[in-house]
Amino acid sequence: MDDVVKKPQVLAITIKDKVVLQATYMSFLKEGGLFIPTNRPIALGEEVSMQLTLIDETEKLSVTGTVVWITPKGAQGNRAPGFGVQFSGEEGERIRNKIEVYLAATLKADNPTHTM
Repeated sequence: MDDVVKKPQVLAITIKDKVVLQATYMSFLKEGGLFIPTNRPIALGEEVSMQLTLIDETEKLSVTGTVVWITPKGAQGNRAPGFGVQFSGEEGERIRNKIEVYLAATLKADNPTHTM
């Protein structure tokens, strides 16, 4: 039986403002990551590739990551269903740094997010 190499899902994500970025950014992950609100089924540990557009930038940022968080539909606290992707590699580090510059004033705030 041949092993099938599964290609990562490719997601196009546009985040247009800092409020949404703050709500979706997963600062508690060492490498940083994003929560993607969706009903799309996905498994923990699955690899995804993201084409990310931040705020008012025209450049699309490409990054891969691993699904490390799943919030199912109907979760407690009326949390949005979706999954969290932890960034990986040098590009992930660059994107984490870029996001943290955008959110510098709010990273330590107790504002609610989709995950915590």
